Amino acid sequence: MTSAAAERSPLTGIAMVTGGTSGIGLAFARALAGRGLDLVLVARDAARLESTAADLRHEFGVAVETLTADLAEPDGVAVAVARLTRPQTPVTVLVNNAGHGVHTPLISEDPSPHLQAIDLMVSGVLVLGGAAGRAMSERGSGLIINVASVAGLIPMGSYSAIKAWVNAYSEGLGIELSGTGVRVMTLLPGWVRTEFHERAAIRTNSIPSVLWLDADRLVSDCLADVDRGRTRSVPSRRFKALAWGARHAPRPLVNRATALIKKGRR
Repeated sequence: MTSAAAERSPLTGIAMVTGGTSGIGLAFARALAGRGLDLVLVARDAARLESTAADLRHEFGVAVETLTADLAEPDGVAVAVARLTRPQTPVTVLVNNAGHGVHTPLISEDPSPHLQAIDLMVSGVLVLGGAAGRAMSERGSGLIINVASVAGLIPMGSYSAIKAWVNAYSEGLGIELSGTGVRVMTLLPGWVRTEFHERAAIRTNSIPSVLWLDADRLVSDCLADVDRGRTRSVPSRRFKALAWGARHAPRPLVNRATALIKKGRR
């Protein structure tokens, strides 16, 4: 990155990372700390938050705040919103990452896993993105990274439906904030080696090894796209190709391919 680009980079100040103690969120926390940003980590597990914060302070020499909050609950979201809108120590970067998989059939008699996922990955993302957008636009600068998914381009249950919403929401938020000095990046990962699939009880041995991405590389590519001024990041050539196919291939073909993937994960 040139010195002129560095001066224009929104990757400065304080970054809030939701779901920042594992997986993609932790990779973002490490990468941003490596660039000298102070951090606000948001997660449910207080002990893990403190341990992660201590490691990051020691390794990178940055300030790390922790917020223990369940972003599937209104009270937890309110805690994060209060920090996002604190004027004395403004959050300049929001990584809207918290989420989990959903492996419950759409016709299940118990819809609670779907509703909880919607609370976390739709309602939570909407409220935090709106709060950050308002606070940042008042200051005339800022960056919001919404972690969407390539899964939002295919019909794989409620997780895909939720991420389809995040994909569209993030791009819409970017349009709404155009001209305010606030940038919005939509990140569409593919399969990433994290705890995500294990927590969702999703089998992964049927997924070809070539399709797996490393979380640190994924985040590095995303931040490089931020540096280039892009608003959408699909890391790796293979997932760029898959995303293109999901958008442009005949829908019956996409649906058949999705059905085969789902069958292999049961």
